[in-house]
Amino acid sequence: MAIRNIRQEGDEILKKKSREVEIIDEKLQILIDDMIETMHKYNGVGLAAVQVGILKRVIVIDLYDDNGPIVLINPVIIKTKGEQEVDEGCLSFPNKFAKVKRPAEVVAEYIDREGKRMRVKAKELLAQAIAHEVDHLNGELFVEKMIPGTLEYIEPEK
Repeated sequence: MAIRNIRQEGDEILKKKSREVEIIDEKLQILIDDMIETMHKYNGVGLAAVQVGILKRVIVIDLYDDNGPIVLINPVIIKTKGEQEVDEGCLSFPNKFAKVKRPAEVVAEYIDREGKRMRVKAKELLAQAIAHEVDHLNGELFVEKMIPGTLEYIEPEK
């Protein structure tokens, strides 16, 4: 496994739409493992493949609970319910945070890393993370959806 470089604010690849995964092979498994390791190194809740420079519809999410990381390949949000105003950050925008409106609940269909079709009904933080990461796959960034006037820069600890 390896730590991948995270593409940062201003990198044009972050605005590109990711392509569907057609084959789940060893190369994809390595990418997934690297993404999980990279997300953990930077204390992220989620990471999309585009953030490490790969235009594939793959996201990893870890709420740091007993369930461990989840992998969603070709995720599609098929239903949303309600709305929540949340504080949000992004590994591609280090130390920047803003308020964003996200669905309170989402239902997403995806393929897991073994190739099995899955469906998840998510609430609160998991719903927020899925919506945020699916936006990445579509070339959409949280700073484009932030509530005006809420962007904050928090100085990193030394």
